Amino acid sequence: MILNTELLLNSYVNGYFPMADAEDGKIYWHSPESRAVIPLDGTAKIRKSIKQLYRNHNFDLYINRNFEEVMLQCFKTRAQDTWINDEMLEAYTALHAEGFAHSFEAYEKDELVGGLYGVSIGKAFFGESMFFKRSGASKIAFMFLIEFLQEKEFILLDSQYLNDHTASLGAIEISKEVFMQKLDLAINDV
Repeated sequence: MILNTELLLNSYVNGYFPMADAEDGKIYWHSPESRAVIPLDGTAKIRKSIKQLYRNHNFDLYINRNFEEVMLQCFKTRAQDTWINDEMLEAYTALHAEGFAHSFEAYEKDELVGGLYGVSIGKAFFGESMFFKRSGASKIAFMFLIEFLQEKEFILLDSQYLNDHTASLGAIEISKEVFMQKLDLAINDV
């Protein structure tokens, strides 16, 4: 099966996301029984240090200034255990060209120093990966994303799996059933 934009969009709206295996390079589809999401209603328990970092940052922030480079940096940063492969780089770049994949970026003197990318369908944003070259830059880009999604009245921010990093960003776990209900509301919100 070749990864393409139609397959990606269909998978996301049905609660699946792809991850390449670091060892064999094959793409596997995930739809966990417990899903990590970051509440967008102001109840997310984001670490105070991250909020303070955002209030006091010196980075220039952009959306979609250099999507391909953001994704490439996410790939390079996690080279040993990445879930991104060449096929995914190509497919998500095509998804970006179609207006569904987006990057949130932090710059220091015109140098890309941190960012993240994900997929947007309706009022749902599916966070995929982030990277940083300067301390705190990816967290700044993340807070920029949160601010943007709240301003645009998004319903769902999916962070896939709960781990220490996503928990520090305010992620909570919900059941697959609740996730699918929220997903349905978000993608059908017009």
